[in-house]
Amino acid sequence: MAPRTCALCSTAKAMLKRPKTGQQICRECFFYVFETEVHNTITQSKLFRLGDRVAIGASGGKDSTVLAYVMKTLNERHNYGLDLFLLSIDEGITGYRDDSLETVKRNQQQYDMPLKILSYDELYGWTMDAIVEQVGRKNNCTFCGVFRRQALDRGAAMLAVDHIVTGHNADDIAETVLMNIMRGDIARLGRCTSICTQGEDTIRRSKPFKYAYEKEIVMYAYFKKLDYFSTECIYSPDAYRGHARAFLKDLEAARPSAIIDIIHSGEAFEVREDVKATQRVQRKDPFSLCWNDWFMCLSETCQRCGYMSSNELCKACTLLEGLERGMANSGITDRGRKKMEADGPTPNNLRTIPFYNPPSGNPAVTIETLA
Repeated sequence: MAPRTCALCSTAKAMLKRPKTGQQICRECFFYVFETEVHNTITQSKLFRLGDRVAIGASGGKDSTVLAYVMKTLNERHNYGLDLFLLSIDEGITGYRDDSLETVKRNQQQYDMPLKILSYDELYGWTMDAIVEQVGRKNNCTFCGVFRRQALDRGAAMLAVDHIVTGHNADDIAETVLMNIMRGDIARLGRCTSICTQGEDTIRRSKPFKYAYEKEIVMYAYFKKLDYFSTECIYSPDAYRGHARAFLKDLEAARPSAIIDIIHSGEAFEVREDVKATQRVQRKDPFSLCWNDWFMCLSETCQRCGYMSSNELCKACTLLEGLERGMANSGITDRGRKKMEADGPTPNNLRTIPFYNPPSGNPAVTIETLA
């Protein structure tokens, strides 16, 4: 049987079948349609303005590596006029993050972008290895998620950027919708599909890969021969998101359009105001929310570090105090917090997070580049 020709150009030999559409196309057409779809997502959502300084959240994994490559390509092809930077967070996970950061450093050279690396140890005085040693693997993702979010904002403020883009893809967003359904978080379903989030005093964040399938990102990286790190975090195998991911893969196997269908369903949800109000009362802790609607409930600042918070202390300061006092799990629940308060006032010699100064304008900063 003769090889199939590309369904788009009708001349070259088809080299792959798109998981998203089922089309059999050649490599060059795949590159074109993938990049064009990302470009359309950016322009239709009006994510950037001419002259924006944009930090790309770089982990060294496939998503962030492809994002950096595609952002550079589209910025040059379509004259976005963006100043692009790489921003990496070093959580301090031996055998995982130290290796992936070597990939990020190579990407910095390959894509000719300034790179800033901010570590948990530098910011909090704790690495994830040390945290897991104290708390075990049951709740370690809570610490990492809270600390990483604040570290990204602080790193972006150091770079004086206007915008952070992350490599969250269609699979990630569909998983979040499923997680909200499985946890009964009805009021959040209408917001968790937002492509862009921004709080009053926070840097804008967006997801240019919102409609890009994970499989196609992997295929793009493979055919472009991009340099990325493929090992998963050693502390996340038992994370709750993994159950949603496994379920989503089963759905995708039966119906490839399930991923986009779930996202569109999340976009179309309309929740009654009385239901939204009930959900807010039940879940006062903003850090129990999914990342996409995290900013919606923050209106004040932490009295200790100046970061956004709906309480006197932000969640990062609460978790750090628990670690410092040898009561790590006390920062996770209200009951644990009350137990820590009953143990006595906060000692004056505890390590604290440096005070956060939100970015204002684009002051001159020194940007670190690593060879």
